[in-house]
Amino acid sequence: MPSIDINCDMGESFGAWNMGADEAIMPHITSANIACGFHAGDPGVMLSTVRLALRHGVALGAHPGLPDLQGFGRREIVMNAAEVYALVAYQVGALQGIAATQGARLHHVKTHGALYGMTGRSRALADAVAQAVFDIDPALQVYVANRHMTDAALALGLKVAYEVYADRSYQDDGTLTPRSQPHAMIEDPDLATAQVRQMVLQGSVRALSGKDVPLKADTLCVHGDQAGATVFAQQIGAALRADGILIAAT
Repeated sequence: MPSIDINCDMGESFGAWNMGADEAIMPHITSANIACGFHAGDPGVMLSTVRLALRHGVALGAHPGLPDLQGFGRREIVMNAAEVYALVAYQVGALQGIAATQGARLHHVKTHGALYGMTGRSRALADAVAQAVFDIDPALQVYVANRHMTDAALALGLKVAYEVYADRSYQDDGTLTPRSQPHAMIEDPDLATAQVRQMVLQGSVRALSGKDVPLKADTLCVHGDQAGATVFAQQIGAALRADGILIAAT
């Protein structure tokens, strides 16, 4: 039976500011990427999100990003490999500690926003992320969607899960359409569901140009800050189950 993990970026509220619909989405996913306080989140939000995920049997993942609360981690900051290593180790270690207070362990790590984009262009930065993950716990998985991050994780013997996106469009080279460009986001649940079914069942995605691009799909991301994210998760999950696809953490 084919299978897919459905992951979602969560715990992105901060203080009195609320982001996303975590309680509504959590029952419809199988792994949660929890913000670690740099691009979003704070210690209290991290703890409450871990508890929420555990109540629903959802796998825990750290979602480290750049130190940019105002820009939500989507603005690039020039950093060298040593700095990236430290910021990833700090964030993953913090969430690992919070998980331990609840008798739980982390399942995976997934980089956020601009940090993800930076690793896609720099093998040195990807190596720094992978090394930080390995040094904390070599049993952790890394969710990957670019070549450098994939190669860096595999070089250390880390398990990888190939990530695809329900609510983002693709380019001919298999990369995501930049958010700054038209049609980067898919806002129609029916279109998103059709894209996911093709990715999971056929191992390809239709790029904006109309070209079918091959890819691997182990885990599917639904963005928690996307409008209608709960509807996306519900509809996509129902469609995949109707196709006989098992939905479970990798």
